Amino acid sequence: MALNDILGTAVSGLAAAQAGLKAVSNNIANVGVTGYAREKSNISTQVVGGQVTGVTVGEAERVADRFLEAAVYRRAGDFGRAEVTSSYLDRLQALLGEPGAKSGLPARLDAINASAIAMTGGQNSAQTAAVFTGNVSDALSSMQQIRQDVSSLRGDVESEVGYSVDKINSLLKRIYDLNGTVSQATGLGRSASGAADQRMSAIEELSSMISVNVRDQPDGRVMIETTSGQMLLDNRLRQLDYPNRSAGTGSAQASYPDISIRFADKNGTMGALTGEKIESAAAGGKLGGLLDLRDRALPAFSEQMGVVFSGLSEALNSVSNANTTVPPPASMTGGQTGLIGTDRLGFTGKATFAVTKTDGTLLAKTEIDFDALGPGATVNDMVNAINAGLGGAATASFTNGVLRFGATAANTGVVIAQSSTTPSARAGVGVSQYFGMNDLVRSGTSSLVPTGFTGSDPHGFTTGQTAQVILRDASGLALTSYTLQPQTGGTMQDILNDLNNSKLGSYGSFSLDSRGRMQFQPAPGLSGAVLSMAADSTDRYGSGRTFSTLSGLNGLNSGLDTAEVRKDIAASPGQLPLARFDTSAAVGAKAMGAGDTRGATAFADKLSGNIDLGKDGVTTIGRFSSQLLGRAGLEASQAASRYDDADARKADAVNRRDSYSGVNIDEELSQMVVLQNSYSASARVMTTATQMYDTLLQMVR
Repeated sequence: MALNDILGTAVSGLAAAQAGLKAVSNNIANVGVTGYAREKSNISTQVVGGQVTGVTVGEAERVADRFLEAAVYRRAGDFGRAEVTSSYLDRLQALLGEPGAKSGLPARLDAINASAIAMTGGQNSAQTAAVFTGNVSDALSSMQQIRQDVSSLRGDVESEVGYSVDKINSLLKRIYDLNGTVSQATGLGRSASGAADQRMSAIEELSSMISVNVRDQPDGRVMIETTSGQMLLDNRLRQLDYPNRSAGTGSAQASYPDISIRFADKNGTMGALTGEKIESAAAGGKLGGLLDLRDRALPAFSEQMGVVFSGLSEALNSVSNANTTVPPPASMTGGQTGLIGTDRLGFTGKATFAVTKTDGTLLAKTEIDFDALGPGATVNDMVNAINAGLGGAATASFTNGVLRFGATAANTGVVIAQSSTTPSARAGVGVSQYFGMNDLVRSGTSSLVPTGFTGSDPHGFTTGQTAQVILRDASGLALTSYTLQPQTGGTMQDILNDLNNSKLGSYGSFSLDSRGRMQFQPAPGLSGAVLSMAADSTDRYGSGRTFSTLSGLNGLNSGLDTAEVRKDIAASPGQLPLARFDTSAAVGAKAMGAGDTRGATAFADKLSGNIDLGKDGVTTIGRFSSQLLGRAGLEASQAASRYDDADARKADAVNRRDSYSGVNIDEELSQMVVLQNSYSASARVMTTATQMYDTLLQMVR
């Protein structure tokens, strides 16, 4: 080998050792930097004319395994979703209080039952009645507070959805910019390790926000799409467009706008829509967890709280309407029913309308036989029958959806009582309860009873009024929606036909149950699908009762938000109906007496008995509420376990990645010794070659 070749080979060896030492120094300097992947010098044998002539030094290479990095991205998505879900469900659990706490809802419901039992003793009834009504009021306030807290929690989730969208957009833009840097360096044959490390860290953070698939491209770029297939980044930047993201603090709403994907320029300015959307928890990551909480978990809890209230109010009002007070009230004013005088009456059985003195002496009574009135009888027919039967001792009227019944003479009062053998009933409730004549609990937005409508009953809405119905699957994804547009003069069957023939009908069927509640039976494979009302401008005959409240499709429209103990009873608990009217008493005889607390036993029995909750089955109120809160606690516990598991799996994936691509000080120091020796050896070769040159020159002189 010529001396020039020896010198050239030695110089290349020195350059290779220098490149290696540079990589080692970078690795040692960044040993504690998160996301840094170690470098190694890229050297190869230099061959000229088939002969080895030293070593070629290339750009340093980034040591990384894309499969290990992809595993980190997947685990980060699972971790992001588990973390946010656990956090919010833990907050929900904190709002509900400790299991068994006296301030908890189950304890408050138990207190109602216990105070009802205490009233059966008949001792100090005014005081025990005050305790009972106070417990009812406390339970209502507790349910309302829980729903308000859940609504606030949902507003917090909505705010975080907006923040998450902004964060995702900034990460996508950063990755897009780094893509350009990496691609340019790759095209020029230069090292892009630094930019690639920054890009990996950004993708890892992005994958915790939304689950993504990452594809490496030949030019060094990466393509990113969601795990459900929406493209987020290729050669063009895309941004998420969410109308609510800049709305400030979030709020609970019936429905939310979709998150659309738009093309964007290099500055992130949004342009045309891509036609793709992010609509559900399938997005994964933190954003998917937030959407699941906002659209499924929290609304479902609020809806079930409404079901608890519906059952409780129906049970309490059933008893209070079967009871009366001594002395009886001079008049009764019912609640808003949504009916008009020409509506079908729809009652069976019998009820007594009576007038008594303040001491309970019967002055007049009339028994209304609803079966005898016939199936075509109207509300006006009942009013006429009452007035005719009482001969002026009391009068009944029905205007603007409200029944009124009052005595005409001073120092007299009115009573409505069920027949002991064939009690009146429509939709499973008596005539007094249906019209809300002697309710203990009232609501300004609900009649608190099923409607009892049949398909042939007029729906009472007018052309131009609408109700938007949204169907979501068990994950919270909006499958479809439909805007109901009832026509003037139509029937409930027309509404059923309209719904069943709409897009909603492709996912299940609508029908009326025996109590007039609208039911939706999901198609096979859609178990857990739920309906919600996004908007409703309907108004039955101007009564203020909407399709949402009358249909009973969703517990969110139960009337809980405006519920309260009837004002006169709350102000004077002695007005709580506890006495029972003797329907067999003759005129002039005592039909009821002071100190009668037989109705208290009925409160205790009703509260501990089963009640029909429609789509949620037949059960006791206490059992249903305990299951609801127990389920919330279980979900919070399971979410915490999933978070711990996701955290451990992510840590394992990161450890595996870092074990391969991370910096090991011992290895770097060992490599440094090798490179030092290599450098020294190459320098020794150069020294030897120089001496040989000198010797050769001296020989030829």
